[in-house]
Amino acid sequence: MVKFRLIFMAYALITGATAGIGNAFTRLLAAKKYDLVLVARDVARMEEQASTYREKYGIKVEVLRADLSKLDEIARVEKRLQDLAAPIDVLINNAGFGLNKAFSSSHIDDEQQLLDVLVTAPVRLTHAVLPQMRSRKSGIVINVSSVAGWIAGGTYSAAKSYMTVFSESLNTELRKNGVKVMALCPGFTHTEFHQRGQMKMGGLPSFMWLDADRVVKDGWDAAQKGAAVCIPGAQYKALAWLSQKAPRGLVRRIGMGVRVRQRR
Repeated sequence: MVKFRLIFMAYALITGATAGIGNAFTRLLAAKKYDLVLVARDVARMEEQASTYREKYGIKVEVLRADLSKLDEIARVEKRLQDLAAPIDVLINNAGFGLNKAFSSSHIDDEQQLLDVLVTAPVRLTHAVLPQMRSRKSGIVINVSSVAGWIAGGTYSAAKSYMTVFSESLNTELRKNGVKVMALCPGFTHTEFHQRGQMKMGGLPSFMWLDADRVVKDGWDAAQKGAAVCIPGAQYKALAWLSQKAPRGLVRRIGMGVRVRQRR
């Protein structure tokens, strides 16, 4: 009976599900016959995608509107994650955004909102889902982090660094319980992220751009193998290695230089 549920009634919850990496995860998981819980703010967009997935794959799709910068709306998603009648087998913490201002000139409310979405929400959602995953001795949590976590690029980099280390620690802690936790750390990826943040990306060489579907496939395959961290793309594997081995002063200057160019 348990095997039947895992094969035919496995639920995946994805935050930031309507675009970019989040949407790529919904496509991949729908194709694998997971029933979906889509979490985002744009209900119309989610409903449109849900209709497509139901018709194409014959799966169940729930739409859950939530602004993850607000604790009461995070609580609604926590409640769904704790629903034992339809337990979540896969949690993708993907929702996020960036700020196009230096910390010293940004508004503190914007900085707090960024931390709420990038750190508070995924930490709370992960905490909510883990008890039932541990009791079943199965489950996957993928936290979408970034190679930016290895450079000094303001609050965004700091938040992503937190999520990578958080994921690594949980991977070690929960491995014996059959629960897989991983940080997916892509570099620049073709999504709506940079346009929404009004970031200038025209000077970035084409070889530095990643494809969202490939990022997600690499991440999913790595999570299945129990990896703690996945860095898609040979160019970003090399950069991540260099950022950890190079003199920290140089890494700081390069990281802040990238952020300054994005703001121009």
